[in-house]
Amino acid sequence: MEISTMAVLPVLLLLLLSFHQQLQVLAQATQSYQDFSYMKFVHNATNLPQEEEYDYIVIGGGTAGCPLAATLSEKYSVLVLERGGAPNSNPNVLSASGFFANLVEADDGKTTPAQKFTSEDGVKNVRGRVLGGTSMINAGFYSRAEEEFFSKSGVKWERDEVEKAYEWVEKSIVFRSNLTLWSSAFKEALLEAGVRPDNGFSLDHVLGTKQSGSIFDNLGRRHGAVELLNKGEDKNLKVAVYATVERILFSSKASTSNVSAIGVIYTDSKGKSHRALVRNKGEVLLSAGALGSPQLLLLSGIGPSSYLSSLKIPVIQHQKNVGQFMADNPRNNIFLVIPFPFDPSPAQVVGITTDYFIESNVAVLPFSSTPEPFSVFPSSSSSSINLSVATIGEKFPGPLSRGDLRLASSSNVRISPRVRFNYFQDPVDLARCVRGMRKIGEILEAKSMDRFKYTDLQGQKGFLFLGSSLPSNYKTDDSSMEEFCRSTVTTFWHYHGGCLVGKVVDGDFRVMGINKLRVVDGSTFTMSPGTNPQATVMMLGRYVGLKMLQERKGSK
Repeated sequence: MEISTMAVLPVLLLLLLSFHQQLQVLAQATQSYQDFSYMKFVHNATNLPQEEEYDYIVIGGGTAGCPLAATLSEKYSVLVLERGGAPNSNPNVLSASGFFANLVEADDGKTTPAQKFTSEDGVKNVRGRVLGGTSMINAGFYSRAEEEFFSKSGVKWERDEVEKAYEWVEKSIVFRSNLTLWSSAFKEALLEAGVRPDNGFSLDHVLGTKQSGSIFDNLGRRHGAVELLNKGEDKNLKVAVYATVERILFSSKASTSNVSAIGVIYTDSKGKSHRALVRNKGEVLLSAGALGSPQLLLLSGIGPSSYLSSLKIPVIQHQKNVGQFMADNPRNNIFLVIPFPFDPSPAQVVGITTDYFIESNVAVLPFSSTPEPFSVFPSSSSSSINLSVATIGEKFPGPLSRGDLRLASSSNVRISPRVRFNYFQDPVDLARCVRGMRKIGEILEAKSMDRFKYTDLQGQKGFLFLGSSLPSNYKTDDSSMEEFCRSTVTTFWHYHGGCLVGKVVDGDFRVMGINKLRVVDGSTFTMSPGTNPQATVMMLGRYVGLKMLQERKGSK
């Protein structure tokens, strides 16, 4: 049953008073033992020359860009251009306890690590703006892609090399953390609800319930993609922070069939313009993410010619599919207020079926004088009392619904583009959401969840929900469940597309029709890989980097 907030208000007030001091202790982040060796590569863009030349230029020091740059630096000079700052300038990105703090923090439009935007569907979202990218602001869960992702990607993967690339990442930054009280109970509830078998600990995508890896260690310290830069070659790698790439430069040859990327123009935090050029046989590598990569292609003149001309952007290459096939995996969930003091718990366990995936975490929310985390809760939710809140959410493969991306400014790259994801446009997506949320209802009925129920003043037991609970007739009424899915949709932050393989780039991630230019990030994906994409995005950076090194070696 559902218990109202008012019925347990006296109890909640007593709880708040009793562990106010504990909340303050939990908010303290520890930063020791994290490997900041990569800082030897990092320079503020204001200190770089007005013009330089490198073998490779990586646009975006994010989840894919960091492993890509570190790999290429083994043999060649690499410049990474990251629009955000270094992690140590934003302490909240360094710990699990800072996850919600990043989403609460007001976006200053320049340096805050979580850049906020709202899709044209009306769903709040964020994108990473910090060295290490979204791996520095996410929930930390690490799980590999399913077989379907590889078979539908349009890439002829060398699976032995894929395995090695995953392992290269995992040896550095992936941990098997001890299960928290909540995660243990959630795992048992999944099994009680029939999400079987129990697969124990596994990094692979396997049907059933499993504990997976995390980029948080057992002390809650984050080890994001930025730490993969530690594998870079000292003499070859340079990373510029607060370096915003304005556009890609191309050769001025008259023949449009032989256009090549030759470098980029970027500005530093003081507004000064710089040019970075690539040497012979070098390349420009776009790893700016599912919003940033298609945005930069459009701003640089690669996209639908009529659209670019209407914005007075000189057309370099007509490419009708840039910015198309955008998708975001909708997140629908319920939020439970835990009736006793609770440590934060990152996502550690997942239930995997062919239809949907179910994950959970716990956050200790700050008091009501502080805004709620941006893009986490539905717009309709509000609470005047803040306690430990457990989220149980479902995601489904794909999705099949697609949208598109358009420029909000034809000249200012700092303004996030307009994007529409068209959540639940495809009825298959909506049906999967209904089935996934019904499974969450079964999870709530599990005996292992009983300890998280409240007892109200009349002695009745039930969960206290923050925001919407499932409809009372959720087991039988499809229409009420479909409306629940539509009205409570939020994001899993797993958006992708805009530069799809076979549409914008080829199977080697080269931009079709342009020499010396590739896109290496989640914008090339036709579907979100696995339960959480970061494992595969980091693998991709390493994998493509190795392939490029092999190509250069073979061309000598």
